[in-house]
Order: sequence, then structure tokens, then C-alpha cells
Amino acid sequence: MSTASSELLKQLAREVAMLPQEQTMEVGHGKKRLLIGIPKEVTPQEHRVPLTPASVAVLTGRGHEVVIQRGVGSSVQFQDSDYSEAGAKLADSAREVFGSDMILKVAAPVEEEIAMLRHKQILISALQVGSQHRESLRSMMAKKVTAVAWDFIRDREGIFPIIRSMGEIAGNTAIQIAAEYLSTDKGGQGLMLGGISGVAPAEVVVIGAGTVGEFATRAALGVGASVKVFDKSIYRLRRLQGILSQRIWTSIIQPDVLKQALLQADVAIGALRPEHGRTPMVVNEEVVGQMKAGSVIVDVSIDRGGCFETSEPTTLTEPTFKKYGVIHYCVPNIASRVPRTASYALTNIFTPILLSMGEMGAFEDVIKQNIGLRQGVYLYNGALTSEILSEAYRLPYKDLDIMLAAF
Repeated sequence: MSTASSELLKQLAREVAMLPQEQTMEVGHGKKRLLIGIPKEVTPQEHRVPLTPASVAVLTGRGHEVVIQRGVGSSVQFQDSDYSEAGAKLADSAREVFGSDMILKVAAPVEEEIAMLRHKQILISALQVGSQHRESLRSMMAKKVTAVAWDFIRDREGIFPIIRSMGEIAGNTAIQIAAEYLSTDKGGQGLMLGGISGVAPAEVVVIGAGTVGEFATRAALGVGASVKVFDKSIYRLRRLQGILSQRIWTSIIQPDVLKQALLQADVAIGALRPEHGRTPMVVNEEVVGQMKAGSVIVDVSIDRGGCFETSEPTTLTEPTFKKYGVIHYCVPNIASRVPRTASYALTNIFTPILLSMGEMGAFEDVIKQNIGLRQGVYLYNGALTSEILSEAYRLPYKDLDIMLAAF
């Protein structure tokens, strides 16, 4: 089959998949009682939870059942009693939770969790392409699991809502972290970000004008810092200028201009997000070596490789290291530093999705009508529907739109 014919077939399949279905048009007929399991996260330093007790109460109030492993919310000050009073059933073990029809979690599943997945179960979690193993995917495919990556779900405007929420948190938190590590007791220069009357404010360089860069810029301006923003896209720079209430210094990423800004900077925020693959490494080791001693780098992009050549992943327990006298903060999961805020952000997005699943009935009907949710599906009844994963791990790929058109 030619490439043109294949693309035409895919387009026709998408149009068929989007046609109204008789089953979903019948009022009350398609409703389904969900059985949702939320296990305790086993990924180190993952403190977020996907549903708050208030959201659990909404779901159980609609007739759905939620099974939660004891202690799941301890890191965010949600007690087991909060969940049980909201109508959840408490489970003593993860294995009991994995008996549910649908598993909802924050971090990508690890091997011990994949081993507990049941035949034709639905899993909603992060995907984290870089850390996913080929054999783990093969195991999920063998069990005919349907898996949805929340980091690939889009809303009606084509935005990744959870990624944006986590980006807002990361941007704001990055400036809080920088302010903390500028103090002398953390090895910094002993500066206030905003300065005071007669004392110049700190210089902050933000690399990236997306969501993380936007909220880092807002936070830095809010405390009175002097901010310079770099990005590869003039569109994003114009957008940022348009949504802020004041004019700021912006520039396309040009090595010499960026270098001069970094040599004067007290804080540098790495906030670039690639469309595919690794984050562009735009600051080499030589430039970092010439930055001020005691200056701070917060590389939010470290989960995709980082913007700085000197960046290396760190943890919440040991978040920093010094190189050339520059403090590096390179925690991949910054949102887990403020897990209660992050959990509320997650639940605001997960709850409407789950309620719509209950209203529409079969999962096939949900993803036929919800295009944004469909884009998060990377396994469907065991078939790999993500071209990215198919190319990365050389596994067979099936087009989800064509598969749905067959129903």
C-alpha cells in the first residue's frame, strides 16, 4: 500500500471513529459503574496522589467504587480516614488494589506493578518514555492492557492540561528554590532576589518561554528580580510579552548573547521542553565555568536531559551539587516538592475524565468521542498505538483510529 493510500485510510478511519454512536446516544443506557484502584506509589520520592478525598466523594456519590491502598495520601496530609469517609474502600496491599478494573496512579508503572496487572485491565499513569523498558511494554502487551499516558492527554484547545499544570508548579517552585539556594547557609552568594531600596535586585535568566518559563518569569518579577528570557521561538517570546503586565527583556537564543547574560546572572532557570526526544543542550560546560561563584542553576528540563551540559539528575533528598562553584539543582520531579498542590492540580483533571467514562460506558465509546484522551492511549487491548514507542523499541504498531473504526 502506498504512503498516500495509507494516509487516506487513516483519515477515513479518524472520521468514522468520530461519528456519533447509537449506543452513546441512548440516555442512561451507556452508563457504567467504574471500579478504580489507586495504589501507593513505589517510585522513589513520588509523593503526589491522583485523587483527593473530595474527588473520591464525587465519584462514589455517582455510584462508582474506589479502592485505595492504606497510606496513599500520607505525604500530602490526606489520612486514610479522609478517604474512607469519602466512600473509598481501603486496601491493605497493592495486590488487592490491582484487582480493580482500572488502575489510576501518578508515576509510570514499575516491574513489580506490571506483574500485578490483570488481563485487559485499564491503566492511567505517566509514560516517561526515557525510563520505560521494552520488556515491560511487551509484558503489558501480552496481558492485553489498555494504557493511557496522562502526560499525552490533550484538552479541547490542544493543550496538554496536566503537563501545563505541572509546568505552572515547576516554574513557580523553581524561583522559590533559587531564592533558597542564594542564601549563604546553602552556599549561595547571600542575595535577595528582589533586592531593597538602594540595592540592585538579582539577575535571573530564564531559558524557555513555554509554561515553565512563563511562570518562572512571573514569580521572579513578582519578587522584584531583574529577568531576561530566551527562547528559540519568536512566537513564544511575543506571546509571553503579550500576557505579562509589563515589558521584559527577551531574546532569541543566540550563543554569544546568552553567554553574556549568564555571566551576569545570579540565577539561571532551564525551562526548555522539546517536541520530541532530548531537551536541546544550549549552555556548554565552558560557559557554566565562567558564571559567578555561588550563582544558582535550576534545570527544570533535566527530565529530558537538561539545558546545561553540566546538569546531572539529583533527588529531593540530595537535590544539589556544585560544579565550578555554581550550585546545580536538577531534580526531575520538582512538582513532588509541593505534592499537595500538585495533587489538587491532578485531581482537577482526572475527576472530569473519570466521570465522563462512567457516563459514556464502554472505554471505546469514550475515546471515540474524546479526541484528547485518545491521544494519550499508547496501548489498546495489548496493541501498541504509539509510533514513538514503536520506533524507540522496534515493536509492532497499530493505528488506533483504524482499530476504533472497526467497532
